[in-house]
Amino acid sequence: MIVAKNLTKKYGDFTAVDGISFEINEGECFGFLGPNGAGKTTTIRMIQCVSPITSGTITVMGKKSHIDNREIKLISGVIPQEINLDPDLTVYENLMVFAKFFDIPHADMKKRVDELLNFVELESKRNNKIDELSTGMKRRLLVARSLLNQPKLIIADEPTTGLDPQARHLIWERLRSLKNLGTTLILTTQYMEEAEQLCDRLVIMYQGHILKEGSPRQLVADEIGREVVEIRIAKEEDEKLIAEMSDFSCGHERVGDTLYFYCRDGHELMKKIVDFNLSNVLNRPATLEDVFLKLTGRSLIE
Repeated sequence: MIVAKNLTKKYGDFTAVDGISFEINEGECFGFLGPNGAGKTTTIRMIQCVSPITSGTITVMGKKSHIDNREIKLISGVIPQEINLDPDLTVYENLMVFAKFFDIPHADMKKRVDELLNFVELESKRNNKIDELSTGMKRRLLVARSLLNQPKLIIADEPTTGLDPQARHLIWERLRSLKNLGTTLILTTQYMEEAEQLCDRLVIMYQGHILKEGSPRQLVADEIGREVVEIRIAKEEDEKLIAEMSDFSCGHERVGDTLYFYCRDGHELMKKIVDFNLSNVLNRPATLEDVFLKLTGRSLIE
């Protein structure tokens, strides 16, 4: 569906995306994860033909993104990070006006808008102005708007930012249903659970580079293991404790006030730790967030 080769984006002397390559298969959900400034949004802006490429290439269904802009936009739908709905129009009018950009016949347009309002559970709000909607409702309306042209590709740029759990899960459900119908999804997110819920494959980006690529489950298995043991102890005690755990094939990392052990089987390690009578210990399943923090660091990035 999409092939990027040596993709680079520069703003003056600053390189936002630095020679990355990836392929996205038709019908899958492909994710871009990374901290602020990693290059995620810049990358998808080049895919959706709103930001010129400095060097390298992107093709979408064989069409070059910097040449065939109109053709690519006709088969794409975008769920933007910002809420850019028209506050002077109702929910229904927002969709009707946007549908006109795609030259949809009026009768088909009305039918499609009605179907999409039902799809995102906003039919009861069709005559409400945008300011009368909650953030979750606005996000759902953006999902509906992105589907007006019946796109083969959906680009979702942090689609659930600022939502409560109920609204987030509803949007996840709707995106999964689109993928089940064969739509290709591109997702950027900072929610690790969101990536695990939706993505077949993903890349983790940092400072314009791709650090790792794979399925969420495979990345967790390769980088962390099955379980994580967190021990909050003074740093001075690390050496002794690590030496005692040398018989176990666990990686370890000290971050702040916590010593992390990454294990294939944390149960055996926990039995050993019991002998130390430590008061603040947590044994839990490994997650994609552990991978993300291990690769990109745990300090704040401004």
